[in-house]
Amino acid sequence: MKNNILEIIDIFKVYPDGVIANRNVSMDVQENSIHALVGENGAGKSTLMKVLFGITPYQDGSIIYKGKKVNFANPREAIAAGIGMVHQHLMLAQDLTVAENLVLGMEPRRGRIFLDSEAALKVCREASEKYGLSVPANRKIKDLAIGVRQRVEILKALARNAEILILDEPTAVLTPQETEVLFRTLDGLKAAGKTIIFITHKLSEVTRVADRITVMRDAKAIVTRDMEGLDEEKIASLMVGREISTDRIAPPENIGQAKLQVRNLRYTDEDGVEILRGIDLDVRAGEILGLAGVEGNGQSELAEIITGLTAPGSGTVVLDGKLLNGKTPRQIREYGVAHIPEDRMENGVAEIASVEENLIIDRYFKPGYSSRGRLNWKVIGEKSRELIKQFNVLTKSSKTNVGSLSGGNIQKVVVARELTSGPEVIVASQPTRGVDIGSEELIHNLLKKARDEGKAIFLISADLDEVLKLSNRVVVIYNGMITAHFKDASKINDVDLGPYMLGVKKEEAASGKMDS
Repeated sequence: MKNNILEIIDIFKVYPDGVIANRNVSMDVQENSIHALVGENGAGKSTLMKVLFGITPYQDGSIIYKGKKVNFANPREAIAAGIGMVHQHLMLAQDLTVAENLVLGMEPRRGRIFLDSEAALKVCREASEKYGLSVPANRKIKDLAIGVRQRVEILKALARNAEILILDEPTAVLTPQETEVLFRTLDGLKAAGKTIIFITHKLSEVTRVADRITVMRDAKAIVTRDMEGLDEEKIASLMVGREISTDRIAPPENIGQAKLQVRNLRYTDEDGVEILRGIDLDVRAGEILGLAGVEGNGQSELAEIITGLTAPGSGTVVLDGKLLNGKTPRQIREYGVAHIPEDRMENGVAEIASVEENLIIDRYFKPGYSSRGRLNWKVIGEKSRELIKQFNVLTKSSKTNVGSLSGGNIQKVVVARELTSGPEVIVASQPTRGVDIGSEELIHNLLKKARDEGKAIFLISADLDEVLKLSNRVVVIYNGMITAHFKDASKINDVDLGPYMLGVKKEEAASGKMDS
């Protein structure tokens, strides 16, 4: 019988706006174990860990760590005590390099003032090798894809040798291969005496790595128990109280002509690195085209070029015969292109604005929402409340700041806005990243509904289960090039995709065009 390294007892947390995030939550965590913390978005998981880590104060209850009562005033105290945390929304200094971020707070010095850059690089490279997480030590965070940024966050926490490591959705941006590497790392950490608290929405991961589990629902802990006897279906039932389908969706019945056509698209970044190398693809009305690949191989740039956030070096993007090159994001949206961005906090919402302001940011200038330069707040409130109900956004009010919502509910705000913008083409980048299994099912059903209504959907996802569940065709990208095109996704699995994602295999003259 293992001893408890952590006991959380009757934690009660209410936010200033009256939302109760934790309602007398209790859980115990055994030393040298991997403890999964699961629940739907808004269930209180991240808040509970922020309470433990000293980020947010709580009103009642107690925390016992290594036999002593603690109440960390800030994360620095928690880190000093041996607790590390990797957050769902990344917290890195954008203008610093990977190595500089890794040594923040424990910087090696030349003299008393100057950072010893070579020593910092050495720390970074040694940690990267030790934990099997490859990162570009010399590159700035702002120049990295979100998947690479996530790896930096994980490595930063691991490098501090925490006795308890809290991971909030750590695999949301990792490939299956990278996820397996991380899991082997976690198994090794556990064998070395570490304890991991693992927040995830992917139930297959829970059954793969967890020794024990706590399930939260409606701000309460429903159960804490050993994993023995639990499978994905039972865990899902505890989380949402109903059965969840993981089957592939039925293929589309009516597929039309190509609405979006990308031809010979090339892009070179400001450092002279060629990111996209002649991309060709078609997305047809009434279908979902999935793009699979290890993050950082050009997916982000491709989505940004299609939606007008980045200008291509050469090549064309055409929507229903209209050239999109040179058009602004607003013009492209008016043509009928919706965009669910991969980073909801950076490109999806304005954190300090309200839910309703975020829901109408793309339509506030249209009749009904405004007149003669004045916003019609009555109509805006009514329309927003309708969307909040339709998309099951958990918020106290439409006037609540969107930044105060849980990550999954912020994602639902983005999805609600984009899918109700009257699109002909939907570019969905990581549409269910960081959302719970119930919300994931909702978003998947909404994308299927849009497909069946004749919309053309370009799905970009690091989650191969998602790509295979939703897509009728799949293209694979590696190093800025299409390496494979599977015209019938029902006949492939993630093992088939892997070699093409890693560049081990490549179809000759591979293309995402329908005549290829």
